[in-house]
Amino acid sequence: MKRIPVTVLTGFLGAGKTTLLNRVLREQHGCRYAVIVNEYGELGIDGALVVGAEDEVIELNNGCLCCKVRGDLIRVVSGLIRRKDGFDGILIEMSGLADPAPVVQTFLIDDLVRQRAQINSVICVSDARYQETALRTSIEAAVQLAQADTILLNKVDLVDADALDAIEAVVHDINPVAAIVRTSYCDVPLATLLDRQTLTLALTPHAAVAVELTDRREGLVHYRRVRVPARPAAMTGRHSHGIGSVSLHIERPLDRTRFMSWLQQLVTEHGQDLLRAKGIIDIAGSERRFVFQGVHMSVDADFDRPWRGDELRDSRLVFIGRGLDADELRESVKHCEIDA
Repeated sequence: MKRIPVTVLTGFLGAGKTTLLNRVLREQHGCRYAVIVNEYGELGIDGALVVGAEDEVIELNNGCLCCKVRGDLIRVVSGLIRRKDGFDGILIEMSGLADPAPVVQTFLIDDLVRQRAQINSVICVSDARYQETALRTSIEAAVQLAQADTILLNKVDLVDADALDAIEAVVHDINPVAAIVRTSYCDVPLATLLDRQTLTLALTPHAAVAVELTDRREGLVHYRRVRVPARPAAMTGRHSHGIGSVSLHIERPLDRTRFMSWLQQLVTEHGQDLLRAKGIIDIAGSERRFVFQGVHMSVDADFDRPWRGDELRDSRLVFIGRGLDADELRESVKHCEIDA
């Protein structure tokens, strides 16, 4: 059974999440989306700001999806996936103060939701002009960046080149494996954002690839690809609230039983500080990739597609969180390697 793809839109207050959501709903892409908008206050207005008559907009007010209305999220999503008319996808716009991790966890631990829907991507909209201010004053801003697979560095038209490079470096320090997209008014090709399965499949532990808006001519948007140099493992930025990343590359196949025990012990001991974990693993004796993803204490792991003949069979793991010891992780995972 094909699962409904779910895209989570996160980002600090005023970054441009609703602007991006409206772009998705206005686009002539032929897809029908259900939209879940979460507001922290009792009186919600974001739903009235969302356009798209052909799409269903559901407001969950008076609490963040990451805490008191999480049960409402399960009920709403369960209702949507039972609908006979169906949807091509579900978009969830988080409150600007919310941690997206519990929402991702919801799609991992609820049996019905897990069988019928899957998180494809977590997109964080970042305000290039005020991101450093947000990082200085709120840990949520750093957590939102750390959870994302794609980061839209928005409002770049309001920032000069040097300042833009500086804030991108800060963002990259917090999450060096996310794709960084520079944009104004969230104007980016939607094909690069939706239905990409970036949550589990896009692993770039050695360098990130950014797409930079270069100019506009005759209503067309032109882009160029930019490689962003990788930071050392377990690097933390100036305003990262101690959040760093560890990337592991293992050439020898891993024993499945030992690896799963190692992973379970890791999330048990460090789950509260482990914001994101994902990897593509070469399991000894299997011709299929083994893919895992996790947020805090929740981990989803299963075999994926077969390895292609032109692929390098290796294991790549990425962890983002607080207090991660790269040397300790690198040494301990060696016990999962098969004997020579």
